[in-house]
Amino acid sequence: MRHYQFILSFIIASFFCSCTEKNAIQITQTENGTAIHFKASGKYLLLPVEDTGDELKTEVIVNNTSENYFIIRLAKNKIDYWMPMDISAWEGKEIKLNIEKLNNTAICLKNIKQANSFDFDYNEKYRPDYHFTPLYGWMNDPNGMVYYDREYHLCYQHNPFGTRWQNMSWGHAVSKDLVHWEYLSEALYPDSLGTIFSGSAVVDENNTAGFQTGNEKVLLAFYSQSERGGQWQSLAYSNDKGRTWTKYDKNPVLKHETARDFRDPKVFWHESSQKWMMILAVGQVMEIYSSTNAKDWIYESNFGEGYGCHGGVWECPDLVELPVEGANGLKKWVLICNINPGGPSGGSASQYFIGNFDGKTFQCENNPEEVNWMDWGKDHYAFVSWANIPKEDGRCIGIAWMSNWEYANDVPTQNFRSAMTVPRELKLIKKDNSYKLTNYPVKEIENKRSNPAGFSNMIVKEEHNIDNLLENNQGVFELVIDIENKSSEIIGFKLFNGKGEYIDIFISLAEKKLYIDRKNSGTIGFNNHFPAVTYAPVDKKQNYQFRLLIDKASIECFEGNGEISMTNLIFPGEPYNRISFYSKGGEYNVRQLNIYNLNNTR
Repeated sequence: MRHYQFILSFIIASFFCSCTEKNAIQITQTENGTAIHFKASGKYLLLPVEDTGDELKTEVIVNNTSENYFIIRLAKNKIDYWMPMDISAWEGKEIKLNIEKLNNTAICLKNIKQANSFDFDYNEKYRPDYHFTPLYGWMNDPNGMVYYDREYHLCYQHNPFGTRWQNMSWGHAVSKDLVHWEYLSEALYPDSLGTIFSGSAVVDENNTAGFQTGNEKVLLAFYSQSERGGQWQSLAYSNDKGRTWTKYDKNPVLKHETARDFRDPKVFWHESSQKWMMILAVGQVMEIYSSTNAKDWIYESNFGEGYGCHGGVWECPDLVELPVEGANGLKKWVLICNINPGGPSGGSASQYFIGNFDGKTFQCENNPEEVNWMDWGKDHYAFVSWANIPKEDGRCIGIAWMSNWEYANDVPTQNFRSAMTVPRELKLIKKDNSYKLTNYPVKEIENKRSNPAGFSNMIVKEEHNIDNLLENNQGVFELVIDIENKSSEIIGFKLFNGKGEYIDIFISLAEKKLYIDRKNSGTIGFNNHFPAVTYAPVDKKQNYQFRLLIDKASIECFEGNGEISMTNLIFPGEPYNRISFYSKGGEYNVRQLNIYNLNNTR
């Protein structure tokens, strides 16, 4: 052991020596703050960050040319974590950072250094296991989701220089199975037109935009940019499977004459009209545009006034065509509209509308006052679907940001903030005289199951406990519960841990509501909006099937085949490893309880 300690000490000493001698950093005072000078010789410049510190405008100058600027909470008084700035493209060049309103006593100035690697506590307490998270920094909406050459691309709103919202860029990852993800370099950074807000990506199968240069199909990315209160749409393209992106030199491709909120382009190819369609969130309506070349766009129509919920700004639209299950080829169009605030339990949420689309206009079949929520929890927002899923697959698959704008900046994580939901498959069913959208975990999640255990035919009159769900429980598991009601008025169960923290899930038959109560779930005091009870309407019936996906900091609850979903963050002090079934006013039978460990994905 001492031998290894000696080697480790030698490596650490050598590392700091190389940082101070080879990669010397000079510091000078400027009229507005401080400047840092160095010659790029490492892959990263490691930046010490103070999480709640002042936002400091930081200009990056390379060989006397201004490259970009970012807003970074560089540490003045204490270092909470480190963020890497990728400088590998500038090797051997003179770099200067002009940092406004930073004086020479700031602690970051003695600790900024170059390095060829970036180490941090990847397995911090609340980092999920099988839900996608950014490698580091802040994340919100999923963006640029496209399937090409056996890879699912997932871009996301990313702050690469801190774990609070700022510096909106597109982070990027790819997956072959929707479970295991490979991180790629940042796809898009801010530029002179503004930061990089949400958007979408497609495969330009017929090279309509004229950007293709080789044998690979070109990928097109459409994104909003925001600068000085204005928003407009821009275009980038990739000829190397999304590994590098080139911004169109005539950006922006679409502006709005009057709207201040004009964002989140979702683009798709409309086969019958042989045109690209772009649906955009504009205040509290959606606007639809068309194009033959993906560059020049024509206004077609708008939808939304007087329909659905208008408790907040409409954002992140999607428009997809789905077959109606069991209806012999009948198809309907689903318009997905994310809204903040205005959700059923406060803050962010996703609503949808059913209707028809003819290449120009979306005609809604819902009653105007009808509101349909995709997910009834606090933490499901900005859901959008992947483009270009192969026809032989036949699925419509999407993903959502698993947080809520009421408290997203405050959740108790350190090196990263936010995760995505598991990818979900959308289906359209007919129920009574209307159509309903279901969402359910993709089948690939089931490949993670291991060490199954089960219990059957447990009669619950008042309470029935199982005190040990899993050996060596790491807080990463799945429960599938089949319940037959006999006479109970309340059908409930609680997940407990050894600290007495619990999540309470129950159905009130009198109210016809499913509830999830997280007010005693663990750490809740970081924001007044976080302690909450969420609910969803539920049919009064004899049998209920629950599927619970539990990760270190979240619970996704599905009833039936996704007719109801409810997603909530949780921050327990230790994993829940006990379940207590309870009944009020009668009894019910847990016909089957299946427990699965979900293998580590990293």
